[in-house]
Amino acid sequence: MRPPRRPAPSTPDPVDPEQRRVLRVLVLAQVLSGAGLAAGITVGALLAQDLLGSTRLAGLPAALFTAGSAAAALLVGRLSQRRGRRPGLALGYLVGAAGAAGVVLAAALDDVALLFGALLVYGAGSATNLQARYAGADLASPDRRGRAVSTVLVATTLGAVVGPLLVGPTGDVAERWGIPALAGPFLLAALAYGTAGLVLATLLRPDPLLLARERAGGSGGPAAPVAGPAALARPPGARRAVLGAAAVMVVTQLVMAAVMTMTPVHMRAHDHSVSATGLVIAVHVGAMYLPSPLSGWLVDRFGAPRVAGAGGLTLLLAGLVAATAPGGSVPALTLALALLGLGWSFGLVSGTAVLSGAVPLEVRARTQGAVDLSIALAGAAGGMGSGFVVAGGGFGLLSLGCGVLALLVLPAVALAARGGAAGAVSAAPRAGGGS
Repeated sequence: MRPPRRPAPSTPDPVDPEQRRVLRVLVLAQVLSGAGLAAGITVGALLAQDLLGSTRLAGLPAALFTAGSAAAALLVGRLSQRRGRRPGLALGYLVGAAGAAGVVLAAALDDVALLFGALLVYGAGSATNLQARYAGADLASPDRRGRAVSTVLVATTLGAVVGPLLVGPTGDVAERWGIPALAGPFLLAALAYGTAGLVLATLLRPDPLLLARERAGGSGGPAAPVAGPAALARPPGARRAVLGAAAVMVVTQLVMAAVMTMTPVHMRAHDHSVSATGLVIAVHVGAMYLPSPLSGWLVDRFGAPRVAGAGGLTLLLAGLVAATAPGGSVPALTLALALLGLGWSFGLVSGTAVLSGAVPLEVRARTQGAVDLSIALAGAAGGMGSGFVVAGGGFGLLSLGCGVLALLVLPAVALAARGGAAGAVSAAPRAGGGS
């Protein structure tokens, strides 16, 4: 008789069960909050153009909600550092929901001052949507950090793509309620951000940042304030890695925001419908988030510097296509905005992976918030400045200039690589471990 066959040894699940739960909750919240991003992107510039009667200031709403995003990024980062990701992210989304509701009220009252104030508050939702990617990386092992970040980002795709496509229907709802049609998407944003905040407040347990501290030998409780940036000096070269990663994401955000903000205005000037604009923006936003798993896999496989460099070159190509699009061609602009979104994805995922690996836990959330502040300010500058460039030289000049500017990613990549943050700047090791 044959001896009984021994069962094959089971392969341990490389994914930490707590990390799996955290990612599930973050994915749910991001699917909901993605719809909240659509309002400002799709109709913000058109609202300003109608209210102010000037293309020159059409970038003002983008600048305002991006400035609000900058302030919120810093505050959410600091609150997360002290109390954990759950209260920081939940509060950020709820504040963003209040801002979206304020935009609707301002449009109904035809109150420009209230509109601009509400747009500042609305920016908190955008900041929180991006801060959530850091929560996905808190419990991830170095060899799976890129994929953890990308999982959170790709979850935004559904809401972010559907949102622009609902510009027409939400506008119809708004008009039936006696509100200007362009305020309709902000009704959706208020509901989306509010629901995402409640999901995180009730379900994000355990808190990933607090659990990461506990596993690293800390108390797992609220963090005491850390005086000064000295912690960024360790490990050796971490400061250069942080600066390089931040520069990659800042340049990427500035270029993307400038071209994206003026695309609806450019299309209106060529008599394209709001629905056509919504379609182009939907493709763009989809290209920002849908390729995130590819971006994360490439970072884990080939290293962040190469992926960041590819992002800069992709942004250059996007600018060239947008600048040469004949007569505001919808297919050409769709291609350009898709490339713009893909370049943004490469830059953000690679920069985030470097940053998450280079900063010690005791100052991680605070530093991430400060970096996102810089990213948001760059987006505000891009959105505000884009209107002046288009008014003075046209959309082609803006697109071409932004494409050339994207090449600044390459020296930023070199700086991050010289930082030598082990396992973050170079390709991650293939050893097993939890995600």
